[in-house]
Amino acid sequence: METPGSQSSLHRANLERVVRAVRLAGSLTQAEIARTTGLSAATVSNIVRELKDGGTVEVTPTSAGGRRARSVSLSGDAGIVIGVDFGHTHLRVAVGNLAHQVLAEEAEPLDVDASADQGFDRAEQLVNRLIAATGVDRAKVAGVGLGVPGPIDVESGTLGSTAILPGWGGTKPAEELRERLGVPVHVDNDANLGALGELVWGSGKGVRDLAYIKVASGVGAGLVIDGKIYRGPGGTAGEIGHITLDESGPVCRCGNRGCLETFAAARYVLPLLQPSHGSSLTLEGVVRLARDGDPGCRRVIADVGRHIGSGVANLCNLLNPSRVVLGGDLAEAGELVLGPIRESVGRYAIPSAARQLSVLPGALGGRAEVLGALALALSEMGDSTLLEGALPVAAPAFT
Repeated sequence: METPGSQSSLHRANLERVVRAVRLAGSLTQAEIARTTGLSAATVSNIVRELKDGGTVEVTPTSAGGRRARSVSLSGDAGIVIGVDFGHTHLRVAVGNLAHQVLAEEAEPLDVDASADQGFDRAEQLVNRLIAATGVDRAKVAGVGLGVPGPIDVESGTLGSTAILPGWGGTKPAEELRERLGVPVHVDNDANLGALGELVWGSGKGVRDLAYIKVASGVGAGLVIDGKIYRGPGGTAGEIGHITLDESGPVCRCGNRGCLETFAAARYVLPLLQPSHGSSLTLEGVVRLARDGDPGCRRVIADVGRHIGSGVANLCNLLNPSRVVLGGDLAEAGELVLGPIRESVGRYAIPSAARQLSVLPGALGGRAEVLGALALALSEMGDSTLLEGALPVAAPAFT
């Protein structure tokens, strides 16, 4: 038995500290591990050697700042995590290892409104198919990250009533999928997972404070504060789509008038163009036509950008993020939408906050949410289980 404060318990804590740093980053040099954990270079070197001998990590030669270095990552066969992303019209699943390598990924169309049970059944089938395709033992599955386009109650795990998923209100998505797959499942809304995906793999790498704005059937934001997703006590932080722009404006699905969503979301924007462009037009189509020079689509995209910029300016004044990342189909419009966003930020945000802000398109496109789901599963798994059987030290019970 380990005694709290003993050498063996301190050693165990340092092992887990190093494993956690590597797990969250994907790979780090030994110098980066030392900076991240606060451990000395000598201690890190000894721990990495022990973890390598136990098969927990892999060490490969690399370079940093022009000097030779050693990159440390978790062993490729240490386990796998799964990401599941329910969009309004699609299901996307990815399987990755603990070294942040995507082993398999697939997306298929899905009318999520049709039935929650049907959606979970399809997710179960696709997960099983991809696990089989990788050839990895199911016992290696450490956890699943699950994304849904709606607010999740932090305490109960229940999906709130939403006009985007009318048939899913009151369901417990993590519990439903856990029963089908038999492994831990962690759930969050799609905007938070988009923020997490861009933070780990995309346009948010290297920053500690950012907002990920997703414009689709609704408008939401994933907020990262000091390197962590901020959800708020009830899980509804980031509902930027319900900032009031015009109290006499259109009635929003939330019951208020003139929310940002009523000026920017696809369900409100597309009807503006239907008389001239037809009823089959999608937001993706609007972006494509705008890039090809269509004046009506360009005007609508610019207007949407200015409205989003007003909401971003409010975020700047409240939270002072260093970066805003625009995701979803709208990001493909590039400067056609980013320019108007910056214009509104410059007009309405505190000058010092506006100067410090960079506004960028997402680097991951439609994959941001599913990669964020992988990152969620990676962040929620325990480190002690990775050391079980690999090192000759007593392990505390998994919690």
